Amino acid sequence: MTDFAPDPPSPSAIARRFGAPHAAAVPRMENVRVTAPDLARRASMEKTRGRLVLAACGFALLFSVLALKLTDATVIDPVRPKPVAQVRRPEPPPPPGPTGTAMLAAAPVDLGLRAARATITDRNGEILAISLPTASLYANPRELFDVEGAVRKLKSVVPRLDEDELRKRLSEETKQFVYLARQITPREQLQINALGIPGIDFESTERRRYPLGRVAAQVLGGVDVDGHGVAGVERFFDQRLRDSPQPLKLSLDVRVQAVVRDELSKAMAEFQAIGACGIVMDVRTGEVLAMVSLPDYDANDVGRASTEQRFNRNVTGMYEPGSTFKLQTASMALDTGTVQIWNGFDATAPIRIGRFTISDFQGKHRWLYVPEILAYSSNIGAARMAEAVGAERQRQWMDRMGMLSRIGIELPEVGSPLAPPAANWKEIATLTIGFGHGIAVSPLHVVTGTAAIANGGILYRPTIVAAEHDAPPRQGIRVMQQTTSDTMRRLMRLVVTDGYGKSAEVPGYYVGGKTGTAEKISHHGYNRNSRVSAFMSAFPMNAPRYAVYMMLDEPKANASTHGYATAGWVSAPAAGRVIARIGPMLGLLPDLDNAAAIQAQLAIPLQPGRPPGAKPAGPPGAA
Repeated sequence: MTDFAPDPPSPSAIARRFGAPHAAAVPRMENVRVTAPDLARRASMEKTRGRLVLAACGFALLFSVLALKLTDATVIDPVRPKPVAQVRRPEPPPPPGPTGTAMLAAAPVDLGLRAARATITDRNGEILAISLPTASLYANPRELFDVEGAVRKLKSVVPRLDEDELRKRLSEETKQFVYLARQITPREQLQINALGIPGIDFESTERRRYPLGRVAAQVLGGVDVDGHGVAGVERFFDQRLRDSPQPLKLSLDVRVQAVVRDELSKAMAEFQAIGACGIVMDVRTGEVLAMVSLPDYDANDVGRASTEQRFNRNVTGMYEPGSTFKLQTASMALDTGTVQIWNGFDATAPIRIGRFTISDFQGKHRWLYVPEILAYSSNIGAARMAEAVGAERQRQWMDRMGMLSRIGIELPEVGSPLAPPAANWKEIATLTIGFGHGIAVSPLHVVTGTAAIANGGILYRPTIVAAEHDAPPRQGIRVMQQTTSDTMRRLMRLVVTDGYGKSAEVPGYYVGGKTGTAEKISHHGYNRNSRVSAFMSAFPMNAPRYAVYMMLDEPKANASTHGYATAGWVSAPAAGRVIARIGPMLGLLPDLDNAAAIQAQLAIPLQPGRPPGAKPAGPPGAA
């Protein structure tokens, strides 16, 4: 048996051997001991992991449902706002007086949505009043924890806030709602919101704005902090403006309004008057195209306006109309048949009755025909004319012409005339009222009565509201014969061509009118240095369309008037300038081509001849 010895390892094999040989390995075993607390902790972790997985699945499911709902509501089937139903309330009964149902038509009822106050426009759609969205700042004191900090922050954004008052309001912990500021600007609202003060919030409101400022300020009036009308149209139509979103269209024309205001301002400054007023009216409808009273105010700041600025001389002021009333006396005498155009009256000497004396300004001291009484504005002649008519018929005439009652226009400031009661309408009242003294009416009374004289004898109730395009023609009341109106138009034209109204003449417009200067009453009777100077006119007299009234309150004479402050010097020129400017605006161009024919049509002699067979030229029934 041969023994075989193992071959010696090669050097390469020896070089690759690492560690102990495989045969030399000894198997080992490690025992790990797990205690009971560890087993309990492992079981708890397994249970928690299961709950987390379950909660995660639940949240995932909820977010999936929410995502699906949002997708459906915004993309697949978006929800659109439903229109709010408008319910119309029954038409309320019309208010007393002639204002009628036009202004109180049925209006939609607001069912939860706060509608803005309706816009007011002029007859051409120019905006006179509009409501703009704004906000009011309020607080809940119970939610505030740092009053001083809130006061300091709010004061930095809204400096106009009173710090003490603000602190007082924010400290009223018994209240849950207190106003801090009204009508704050959008910028202020953003800045306050950025402060992040708890308990501070905003209320959506609106702010009334008047884009044209002083234009028609007394007519428009104004609103209080709660948006309720306090004067003028805003007050008269307060309910209608809050209930109906439809714009309220006034009869005013802002172009005409601006012209009248401009000329009144110039005349008021030139003659240093304490006030002035002017009216332009359509004699065919009674619509007022312009109504200006000076001094006025910015309608956006009615709260700061003085009593004098808010005073509307056109409807609130009651003045003795002076010689403008001679148009009423002449119309009354002619229409009743008491006087004919060729009759004359003795004006050689003043009339003395009791302690009163009636005299003429620059009198002729002779008998005067009816045309002369108007052209030369004779107080004596007008008094004699009224005397011939008599007290009873004179009072009836004044009542028929609306001179004894409040004028029916849509303004709450309308005043009541001052006239003697029937029991005291004696001889002295008849004489003085004949030339415009002893009775006080508003300028609008004078304009309304003169419009009836010029338009053919129809008295229209004056209105500040424009008629709708499809509305039937306004109805008036016939107060005199057409023939009387025709004669009076010629007499009014005579005052401008041959009387004291020459300075109101405008070529091509054939202006007619009457001057009126009345001394104002003081504590000791009439004050000769204090007067109201007015000019009442209409144009064109061959086919009257518009009446223009211009009045200065207590004007002062200057060198240009040669020491006079009467209507022919201070008011008539202003009326002529207004007519020249507004005529083209209103579509009336001067007619110069037919001047001769129109002048002949309107001509009337100062001393008319007596037709064959007519009564003598003396006064009828002269005492």
